[in-house]
Amino acid sequence: MNLHALKEALFARGAALGFTDMEIFYQSTNRFSGNIFKGEIDRYTIAVDGGLAFRGRLNGKMGYAYTELIDDSAIEMLLDGAQASSNVIDSTEEVPLFAGPFTYETLDLFSETLDRITPEERIALLKEIDAACYAADPRVALVNPCQMEAVTTERLIANTRGLERGEKLNRSMLLVRLVVREGGDSKTAIRFLPVADLGGVDPRALAREVVDEALSYLGAEPLESGAYPILLRRDAAASLLAAFAGIFSAENVQKGRSLLKGKLGQVIASEAVTLIDDPFLAGGFASRSFDSEGVPSRRVSLIEGGRLNAFLYNLKAAAVDAVPSTGHGAKASYKGAVGIAPSNLYLKPGALSFEEMVAATEEAVIITSLQGLHSGANAVSGDFSLAASGYYVKGGKIVRPVNQITVAGNFFTLLQEVEEAGADLEFSPGLAGYLGAPTLRIKSLAVAGR
Repeated sequence: MNLHALKEALFARGAALGFTDMEIFYQSTNRFSGNIFKGEIDRYTIAVDGGLAFRGRLNGKMGYAYTELIDDSAIEMLLDGAQASSNVIDSTEEVPLFAGPFTYETLDLFSETLDRITPEERIALLKEIDAACYAADPRVALVNPCQMEAVTTERLIANTRGLERGEKLNRSMLLVRLVVREGGDSKTAIRFLPVADLGGVDPRALAREVVDEALSYLGAEPLESGAYPILLRRDAAASLLAAFAGIFSAENVQKGRSLLKGKLGQVIASEAVTLIDDPFLAGGFASRSFDSEGVPSRRVSLIEGGRLNAFLYNLKAAAVDAVPSTGHGAKASYKGAVGIAPSNLYLKPGALSFEEMVAATEEAVIITSLQGLHSGANAVSGDFSLAASGYYVKGGKIVRPVNQITVAGNFFTLLQEVEEAGADLEFSPGLAGYLGAPTLRIKSLAVAGR
């Protein structure tokens, strides 16, 4: 039984049992993952996962159920499960289903080129990269992991209010992490690389880039404690943004879990800060034409030139504020409840390259890595205290690497003290979506060292 026929039969049987406002959400994921360790396959996985979720209103309460079976035997199972769950729900709170308009952007999210790459070709490339890393310098002690993941996802949502929309996308990424050692000093570097075509990956160039960064950290020492101007490099800036992305969720704002409550339309950052969520971003890992509730996706400028313009909404949060959803309803999988999450969220880049920003700096600390974001960053207050590493800059030049330092501050204050955004926008995936940032010049942060 195909999905359309299953939907029709499920809705018809549900209506006969008294269900109203019914919805199905289907998702299927095909995943390849491979690791190479010292030239040999360390891990190799090809997995298919997916299923169908159903929700429907019965006696004023919304019931939920899901199954991995996609055939007519799932119909009674889903309806029985939804009926049972509705019986134990106390709340009769309205759970809205999307009723249109059903107008969507046409996006090219599925790459035939990427789909034609075989597992053998992926493994062969990983072996090339692994070998190139070891060959790049005798101080390379360990390459682990040298990993590639490729994911193809298909999803469909339909409801009894006229919605039926499907989409298929695929994406692939490389991850290289290695350790260099000189004497008793060991340092690590990591590189994430989106892959659109294996022919676009140069194993030697990639290896050289990661090895050179790891070598540049050898001999790192702490700084004297104090307040320093900061160059928050693109990767560190993106990781900090990911830790605080939840403050732009309308649900968090409504529940008092974001200090942005009541600040819509106000200036909350410097003019150098523009924050955009773009579900139509070419090559974006989280690009989509509709969200997990079937609402058409749209580009949202959350902060424009320092001014707070918008929050991210799903249907439930939008109903509370009597505004349209922004198309940011999100489910971690077909089994999950609908929450709010960004798609491709990024800080708008400026004009100067990273090298130009360094050359224009009299003194600063370049932060390239932040650790402890899960425990050292408070998304409600905005306070953070994080272990960090990077470089010390003096007279427009990198003088030496630094480590064993802690940077502390407040995210809301940091937004106000961004003096400049660089041109080196780079993205990386995370739990908060596909996050991107350029290097940010920050007026000052407290650095604890020696």
